[in-house]
Amino acid sequence: MEIIRSKLSLLPEKPGVYLMKDSKDQIIYVGKAKVLKNRVRSYFTGSHDAKTQALVSQITDFEYIITESEVEALVLECNLIKKHNPKYNILLRDDKSYPYLIITDELHPRIMVTRQVKKGAGKYFGPYPNASAAKEAAQLLNRLFPFRKCRQIPKRPCLYYHLDQCLGPCVENIASEAYKQVLKQANNFLRGDQKEIVRQLEDKMHNASKSLQFERAKEYRDLIEDLKILNEKQNIILTDFLDRDIIGYDFNNDELCIQVFYLRQGKLIARDTFIFPFYEEPEEALISFIVQFYSEKSSIPKEILLPSLDISLLTKLYPVSIPQKGKKRELVELAIANAKTTLHEQVILEANRHEKNTQSLEYLGQILGIPTPVKIEAFDISNTSGTNPVGGMVQFINGKPERSAYRKFKIREMSINDDTASIWQVIERRYSKLIAENAPLPDLILVDGGKGQIKAAKQALRNLDLNLPVAGIVKNDRHQTSGLINENGVLLELDKNSPSFNLLARIQNEVHRFAITFHRQQRLKNMILSELDGIPGIGPTRRKLLLQNFSSVDEIKQADLEDLQKAGLPRSAAEAVYTFFNPVKE
Repeated sequence: MEIIRSKLSLLPEKPGVYLMKDSKDQIIYVGKAKVLKNRVRSYFTGSHDAKTQALVSQITDFEYIITESEVEALVLECNLIKKHNPKYNILLRDDKSYPYLIITDELHPRIMVTRQVKKGAGKYFGPYPNASAAKEAAQLLNRLFPFRKCRQIPKRPCLYYHLDQCLGPCVENIASEAYKQVLKQANNFLRGDQKEIVRQLEDKMHNASKSLQFERAKEYRDLIEDLKILNEKQNIILTDFLDRDIIGYDFNNDELCIQVFYLRQGKLIARDTFIFPFYEEPEEALISFIVQFYSEKSSIPKEILLPSLDISLLTKLYPVSIPQKGKKRELVELAIANAKTTLHEQVILEANRHEKNTQSLEYLGQILGIPTPVKIEAFDISNTSGTNPVGGMVQFINGKPERSAYRKFKIREMSINDDTASIWQVIERRYSKLIAENAPLPDLILVDGGKGQIKAAKQALRNLDLNLPVAGIVKNDRHQTSGLINENGVLLELDKNSPSFNLLARIQNEVHRFAITFHRQQRLKNMILSELDGIPGIGPTRRKLLLQNFSSVDEIKQADLEDLQKAGLPRSAAEAVYTFFNPVKE
């Protein structure tokens, strides 16, 4: 909840889509909002029905994508629901929720409303959230432009021909050239160039009103309103079915934020955010990022749209371009706007975290009677009924994990094999090495456990002539962090909602995750090794080769001679392995 509370205060007052996540970082709900700040906050305030309460109880984090309008948010919500299949969403079955306008690709084209987008059928415009407005607009366009109205060309002219609303392919041969100007005008109209048409309608509305033809004036007024609805910008979908990446960025004095929007088959379905420090000009850092990003991709989209920058080097490598206008440019600007928002949020959240971490560390120092512990190292032991025991150590500096300093320990055989003896061993090994390397020592050592583990750790430190503060993090019956024990075995009172308690819980969860992951890896390796032990000619070195190239014994069993040799085994050893798992049946 601490992360959520911080992020709620930073939500923008803009339309967009929000994605709720659970403790496993899985997206469990996607929603749209006219105002993100109000909508997302509403989940965490006031009372809710049982279904919403169930959703809120699972939320541990959220992210959002801002859009230009609520219409865009509606369409993006649909795309993301289909992509992520969130647990708490009612899935939309297909694109039938959204109507499009199409100018058909026929000898005598028609303009129609459709709910199915098919490649090669014609030129699409949309999608649009208001079906009635789309139909009214199609009717208007059919009145304005002489497209064919009938499904099948009749043998004699209809009323539309006599009203000059159809070129009349039923009475004469109409060359394709005759439609070019009509198509151009209709295209411009649907792309937003509607000022002249709207002006004509407004003149007709005023004239009808002056002539006391109020019904006619109302019809023109309604058509103008429908056109305004129809003209809402649809930036997040392009109807040419191409795969594109859209890249936008923003920066401050310290960090660069890059947003990559992924359009697949013309639809915006996902985005990635990258924030990192940069040490050159921002444009140079962006270009370096693009080269690294796409060098690791197995496939490149048909088009990569970028903001304004010098792309002369990139054009030799990738299909990059800088759109100057239209929907493509608006998509780039949308990516830039999201980068700005994300970077602003990141700066404020980081400042808040730093302040809370400082307060947490100061309070831990006070209750333990030590100086503020800037560097903390935490230890945990993991095993299964005493087998494959391992130790894990994580390091936190200023309340943040320093993952490059994490360490793993295989527990060596001892006369007594229990958690306290294992703690003694890893503490002794860790700090004897630091002494030998003349490396800096931590300000506080935390062990997962109570009095026994603290006592073992202190004994190992005394053997090394070290006097470092030690404390134990204890858990309740549900295996959750419950408190802190000092060197004297006293359980210290901590508010469960305090930043200090949250920091201890993060440290304990991280060291437990790190240790148990290492334990599972070792247990799997030992299970594999035990099956390989009986193969003639397969010693430790060749077992290691097999483990590096195959993820399980089953994979080794299914491998043929060629696969085994590719793993680095000589032919005789490969034959021994193959024969061992595939004995000849007599």
